[in-house]
Amino acid sequence: MKNTSPHTTATAILPLVGGPANVTSVAHCMTRLRLGLRDRTLVQEDALKALPAVLGVVADNDTYQIVLGPGTVGRVTPEFEALLAAGTTADHLAAKGAELKAAQRHRNSTPLKLLLRRVANIFVPLIPALIGCGVIAGLNGLLINLHWLPSLTPALAAIASGFMALIAVFVGYNTAKEFGGTPILGGAVAAVIVYAGVAKVTVFGMTLAPGQGGVLGALAAAALGTYVEKWCRSWVPQTLDVLVTPTLTVLLTGLVTLYALMYAAGELSMAIGTAANWLLENTGAFAGLILGGLFLPLVMLGLHQALIPIHTTLIEQQGYTVLLPILAMAGAGQVGAAAAVYVRLRHDTSIRTTIKSALPAGLLGVGEPLIYGVSLPLGRPFITACAGGAAGGAFVGLFSMLGDKVGSTAIGPSGWALFPLLSGNRGLALTATIYAGGLLTGYLVGFLATYAFGFTTRADAPGGGSPARG
Repeated sequence: MKNTSPHTTATAILPLVGGPANVTSVAHCMTRLRLGLRDRTLVQEDALKALPAVLGVVADNDTYQIVLGPGTVGRVTPEFEALLAAGTTADHLAAKGAELKAAQRHRNSTPLKLLLRRVANIFVPLIPALIGCGVIAGLNGLLINLHWLPSLTPALAAIASGFMALIAVFVGYNTAKEFGGTPILGGAVAAVIVYAGVAKVTVFGMTLAPGQGGVLGALAAAALGTYVEKWCRSWVPQTLDVLVTPTLTVLLTGLVTLYALMYAAGELSMAIGTAANWLLENTGAFAGLILGGLFLPLVMLGLHQALIPIHTTLIEQQGYTVLLPILAMAGAGQVGAAAAVYVRLRHDTSIRTTIKSALPAGLLGVGEPLIYGVSLPLGRPFITACAGGAAGGAFVGLFSMLGDKVGSTAIGPSGWALFPLLSGNRGLALTATIYAGGLLTGYLVGFLATYAFGFTTRADAPGGGSPARG
């Protein structure tokens, strides 16, 4: 793929989605530029897909999503927003405001979808720091095991652990921002959870522990703080607002956090960790089969981001999440299925070109190009890709039943990109070997299932064949 600058990519995308007047909102996640559009008929989709930086497009009820890949989307989005700002007029702003109000009313009619989107908006911005700190933690663990650079490892441990020690503050900040409160007040009430002095607070005869409740407690505290802040602003005189509102927000929310939320969220966090461990220790192969097999549909629907708080909670408690390596097997099944399509449709130059361009991203865990460009449009290969993910998940889950846990110290990457973040209870070498075995299983089963059952006729017969359009 030819590399293009973020500005060039943004400049090329804007007219193809109908120009500034057609864009009502801009956001991005790890891989996608998410646009709210007034009129989707103005989108020149074929030309958009032909851009070198565009890996695919996804349209749901609320947003039009352009898949650019990790890293690229974070650089293109500010350039795109700058182009929009330069082309904004007063009339456009008025129309945009009306459009946003209408979109808000529509979103309020689907509470679950709105909640999942908000959870993603809170946690997705934290992923780069989680990845960076996770890689450093993995490197530090390797140095410790090899007894190398003993004078450096304490410094690396501090760098890797600092963010996780204060992650509750960042969650609180983002939560208040997402729910319409003052972000710094959200961070302030969430900071109560990680403050060492809470160890001197006794609640119902029990002493609190710093960090008790973790990110779930921080989310609840900041959400409550936002409600209290809005309530205060509804009756506090404007002349006293700057003094009274922040004070009451922090005081009232802080007391509820100490005397209720930390305990409740702590119990919930422990239940999540206990349930995940029990599930994999007792039903590991079956659990892996189900999780690995269903994850591609979750990615397709965008619902996979709802798992981020669970991953983060497990990382806080255990140092790694045991769920992510299993879920990553879905990508392996997708890669295997794409390889089978490439082999069977040897006369279809167009789809083989798509697979060649999307496969490297798929190997690194970015599955959207293969999902939306290959398996989902063909129908049956999407199902056989899920079968490959189920097989890989069952493989990793089986070893969890045998006592060999495979985890990730951060969230975000999968596929081959997950190797630097792997951790477990049996040593890095065994952990990496199990994970690699899961990937190979996913590749193989995804390939064989697609080759055997992904087509309605023999695609390698003279003249080719037609894949199932299930």
